[in-house]
Order: sequence, then C-alpha cells, then structure tokens
Amino acid sequence: MKSLSSSVLALAPSMTVAIDTRAKELQAAGQDIVALGVGEPDFDTPEHIKDAAIASLREGKTKYTAPTGIPELKKAVSDKLLRENGVKIPADQVVITSGVKHAVANVLQTLLNPGDEVVIPAPYWVTYPELVKLYGGTPVFIPTSVDTGYKFTPEALEAAITPRTKALILCNPSNPTGMVYGKAELEAFAKILVKHDVYVLSDEIYEHILYDGRKPVSIASLGGGIADLTLIVNGVSKAYAMTGWRVGYFAGPAPIAKAIGALQSQATHHPANVSQYGAVAALNGGLELVQKMGQEFNRRREFVIESLRAIPGIKVAMPEGAFYALPEVSSFYGKKTPKGKVIGGSLDLCEYLLADELLAVVPGAAFGDDRCIRLSYATSMDVLGKALERLRRGLLALV
Repeated sequence: MKSLSSSVLALAPSMTVAIDTRAKELQAAGQDIVALGVGEPDFDTPEHIKDAAIASLREGKTKYTAPTGIPELKKAVSDKLLRENGVKIPADQVVITSGVKHAVANVLQTLLNPGDEVVIPAPYWVTYPELVKLYGGTPVFIPTSVDTGYKFTPEALEAAITPRTKALILCNPSNPTGMVYGKAELEAFAKILVKHDVYVLSDEIYEHILYDGRKPVSIASLGGGIADLTLIVNGVSKAYAMTGWRVGYFAGPAPIAKAIGALQSQATHHPANVSQYGAVAALNGGLELVQKMGQEFNRRREFVIESLRAIPGIKVAMPEGAFYALPEVSSFYGKKTPKGKVIGGSLDLCEYLLADELLAVVPGAAFGDDRCIRLSYATSMDVLGKALERLRRGLLALV
C-alpha cells in the first residue's frame, strides 16, 4: 500500500470528541457515566426553528443551492451582524458553512502558505493548531494562566508577531477558558494588528453566552482599519441549541469571501437546505429564548465555580462567558490513586476519574495547558451535582 498524506497522518484527533465518544460507549454498555466533556447545550432546539425546517421540506426546498448558501440565510447573517454587532458586511460577503469548525478550516486553508505563522493564545480550542498545521502553517502560542484570568496582553501579542505572521486567532468569549475581552482590550489588539497588517480570525460562536451584564463586542465593529482585517466565523450551534444542524458562516472582506466560495464549490458545496432554513428562523427570531438559556447557564456557572472552589487544591477563575470551567489541578500531580498509580498530568488524572469515578472531563493538555482540566456546564443541575461530587471524591482520594 502506498503512503498516505503526511499532513493528515500528523493530525491529532480531537480529544473532546474522543472523550465524548468513549463516554457514550460506556453509557451504552450500562455504565453510570457522568460526562462533562463536550460543549453541547442540553436544551432542545426551539420549536419555531424546527417548524421552519419542516415547512421547507414540505415546500420541496430540497434541491442544490449556491455553494455559498441560500440567499435568505446570507441576508439574515448580514442583517444580524449589523443589528447585533454594528458590523456592516453585505450578504455577498457571507459564506454559509457546515458548522463553525468548517468555517475555521475554510479561512485557514484560504489564508495560509507554507511557513506562515498564526498566533494562538493558550489555552486554545483543540482544533485551531491542528488545522493551522494541516494547511502548512506554524502555530505560535501566547501562554496565559489562571492567575492572569487566562488573558494575554497587547505587549505579548506584539512580541509574538514576526514578518511571517499571517493571522491571530481570537475566540471571544473563549473556549476553553470562559474569559471575555472587552472593547478597550480589543481596541488595543486592533491597533497592533493594523500596524503589522495581520488578519484576525474572530471566532464569535459564544457571543450571546455572557454573564454579569456583559454585551458582545466584535473586533470588526471597531475603527482604525481593523474591519478590513477581520474574518468573522460564527454560527447557530451554541446560542440556539442547534449543534447537530451543522450551520456556521464566514463573513469578511470580499476577496476572501470570493476565495472561500470557490473553495467550497469544489469541496463541501453547501450545508443541508433544511438546516439552512432552520437557521434563517433562528437568526430572524429574536434573542428572547437565547437569553433564557443564558440565565440557566449563569445559574449553573455559579454552582460549578462555588463547588470547585470548595475543593482544597483547586484554583479556578470565574468564567465571564461560554459554558466551561477550566480549574487548575496541578497540585494533585505526583499523588497516587487508590490503586497505586501516580498522576503525572492531566491525561492521567482524567483517565483515573473516568475509570474510578465514572466521570468524563477533558484534560487540559488537549487545550495546550496540562495544568488544567475542562468541565462543560452545558448540562442539567442534577448532572452537575453528581459530577462535582465525583470530582471531589476522586481528587480527595489521591494521596
């Protein structure tokens, strides 16, 4: 057999997906697994969205559309960006994708040539560096920590930029840290990016899951030329509980939108029509239901952080957005499990918690910070209560 693609073989599989798959396999085998691995709201998709999708099927809207998506959805995205973000991007500069992961992949494949560098704050979403490497780029990481609230500074950004830097990836609010950059911080970043002519891939999928009165701010809404360098990716998965519908989008400068459209025409073409019509209803249907879900996420956030802080040895920052907690657990490394195995890092700790406590969480090593583990609180209070008790019991059993 001839060899396979070296770039594909070098890809690390998504650890969040792998852990969720393993948890489901154990659950199917009858194990009482409590899973906080995957970032998926437990709410059902709102009825008006499902009704719109069903209506599209009954109306026979089942044929091929343009590769960049149906006009109604592209207009809905354009209208949403102006209405909610103060960003003016015409519908013909919007490309509908099969989820935000696909949008990120499209952007990086379109931008990168071999040797180009992409700056990525760490901890980061597991997919960013793998896609950068897949398309010939080099990830350059800016480390952060719980002590700095998992935020990087303008000085750290400028220090990371070289003549080879093509883009910064900015996930705001952040997966996995839950931190949020405000307007003043974004303005400082924007000045540096414009100065060095560096793109910013702005991942805004968690923009409506914010706490303590925060409002979403897109870096594209700021002046000084940053709009011409901002590549927005977003979608309907998180805010509207539509993860399985697989609808995301890119919005940005016309030349890049055109190139991504050409790429998509030769690759995936367009997302399923039924999902696109559901997404139209989501974006045009207002934010009342989104805000109700956000209130419940806030209740869960407060419970999770209070419970984590009650466990001796854990350090954790209060998330400002999204639905993840990223406790630092390195004080437990070097200890032994009841079966005598030494916990060497986050991978060992998560394997122990799954095997001994039937608790599935994600090791921080997957996100570029081995000191931590990630817990998603996009699940019910009952499940969270069980999970935090199992985590406490498991950690305190280490000696």
